[in-house]
Amino acid sequence: MDLATLKQKILSVEECMKQYVENRIQSQRLKDSMQYSLEGKGKRIRPLLCLAMVDLFDYPITTDVIQVAAAIEMIHTYSLIHDDLPAMDDDDLRRGRLTNHKQFDEATAILAGDALLTDAFYLLSEVDLSAEKKVSLIGLLAKASGGQGMVAGQMKDIEAEHQKVDLESLEEIHLLKTGALITDALVSGLIIAQQLNFLNIVQDMGYHLGLAFQIRDDILDVVATTEEIGKTPHRDEALGKSTYPELLGLSGAYDALDKELNASLQDLQFLSEKDSSALKEIIDSLRLVKGV
Repeated sequence: MDLATLKQKILSVEECMKQYVENRIQSQRLKDSMQYSLEGKGKRIRPLLCLAMVDLFDYPITTDVIQVAAAIEMIHTYSLIHDDLPAMDDDDLRRGRLTNHKQFDEATAILAGDALLTDAFYLLSEVDLSAEKKVSLIGLLAKASGGQGMVAGQMKDIEAEHQKVDLESLEEIHLLKTGALITDALVSGLIIAQQLNFLNIVQDMGYHLGLAFQIRDDILDVVATTEEIGKTPHRDEALGKSTYPELLGLSGAYDALDKELNASLQDLQFLSEKDSSALKEIIDSLRLVKGV
């Protein structure tokens, strides 16, 4: 399946999230706040990676697979709502429009994030897969999202503000903050397709893709406009964050991005000989031309 076809499946992921919130959430204001952030026009990289890994092994993308991908995207969306809060990165724009706490209010945004986080696991608990697969998926997502993964990375990121951070420490932050959920998306696909003999290779792919995604984000924060990235540029500098362009120079950051993406493609070669796979297209789509 090529990337264009796979992206059509993302429409089903979006509909799954929309219907879950519409049918399950009791408070209308909470429902509106959750839907507002879920409807933001993001890249949907994490559910795409999950579906692409499933498709790579010719496993059918059923309703249950769509639900797993939706749960991962709900976790990601919660993290964006909370990242933008005044106590965190204090940003006004996300995905080309006002952040949740600016559109509603801070308390509503916090609760919307809380609901997306917990309801993602409820959705995952309802997936019609074997008990063994379901428990593995729930445990994997919990570890990637919490104090052993994304939340730990966010804490380290806050602690590193206005500090001189070396490259090794920066990688540690982003392997947790960004890489953990990306790896979860890939490994979730393995669990669904029953291909855990490739676990080490896929975890390594997640390692490189997570770093690549963060390096790319750091570069765009420097070179892109608000219209291009849908959020406020130069926020890293304003918050005193260490970044790849700061440590490696802008040209060095572009080179580092290519290095991580190439390493991801090398891992992919061990998984499949299908050169036209959607996973390859996703990886290549993350490349940036120097000066752009």
